[in-house]
Amino acid sequence: MSGNDDSTITSPSEGSLSTAEVLPEQPKYVCTLSAELIAKAREELQEKPEWRLRDVQALRDMVCKDYPNLGTRLDDAFLLRFLRARKFDYDRALQLLVNYHCCRRSWPEVFTNLRPSAIKPVLESGFVTVLPHLDSEGRHVVCIRPDRWTPSNYPITENIRAIYLTLEKLIQSEETQVNGIVILADYKGVSLSKASHFGPFIAKKVIGILQDGFPIRIKAVNIINEPRIFKGIFAIIKPFLKEKIANRFFLHGSDMSSLHQNLPPSILPEEYGGTVGSLNISTWNDLLLASEGDFLYDVSQLAPSNDPSPDAPLMSTEVDEKQCDDSLRSLKTQLYYCY
Repeated sequence: MSGNDDSTITSPSEGSLSTAEVLPEQPKYVCTLSAELIAKAREELQEKPEWRLRDVQALRDMVCKDYPNLGTRLDDAFLLRFLRARKFDYDRALQLLVNYHCCRRSWPEVFTNLRPSAIKPVLESGFVTVLPHLDSEGRHVVCIRPDRWTPSNYPITENIRAIYLTLEKLIQSEETQVNGIVILADYKGVSLSKASHFGPFIAKKVIGILQDGFPIRIKAVNIINEPRIFKGIFAIIKPFLKEKIANRFFLHGSDMSSLHQNLPPSILPEEYGGTVGSLNISTWNDLLLASEGDFLYDVSQLAPSNDPSPDAPLMSTEVDEKQCDDSLRSLKTQLYYCY
């Protein structure tokens, strides 16, 4: 870190943190990318190894100048996530970083006490997991199974918390920062009553985070076993999707051969026509639960500044209630029609 020889990292929000919450010193950044991925990052992300630290310092300077009360990590490894996610465009990377924090602070139901041990019931249900094998492009496959959720056990926000922590763990890897991820969503058994929990308010917030408030590259979303009511669900989602992301949705129905054109059987469990045995959620659960310490600062203990953020949060909590009510009525009508 430039200009800082103390045992802690200077943060623009340090004045708003108690002594116990001052950021611990982060290890000096060392690139872990293979020569092949360095070349890929250069071609696809405009990342030049010889300029990498200069670019990180430029983003750090912008944060300190324009958002002195943001309350963010400033170490090289953390800032690199945002530069890579926005192809080293300083302004877009800065906005993504601001959105990242604004989204977290504007939705306390999701981001308060966000750590693996707090979402253990969701992990044990198998609602979200990460397949053990990478695809041909070196991408992790995040598997989401909404039918594993029982609404009477906990609210839908617990599922969102589990997905968010899964992404936070994955994005720690430089390989994932460069390659991105793939989502596999199995909608088998999703009922009308369960689908109605995912209304416009939730949809807008979740999509806003994934598109504009989190430094990860979602390269494909494969939907399988979608029931007729999924037309209603997708009707809620689509208005909030950017065209580039919308074009990365693939609806396969129950046709596993269609899925295998995007994800080969060699990386899939037998439930999805794969050849690697039954779907095992314990490996990912154990890995995430063992990472509790990674989130003590990253997600859970960041103290937001009392000063107003220079920009309004991307996901504002001041939602037009009438508009949401109208959207919800329209949603229920469409779901019943599809059902």
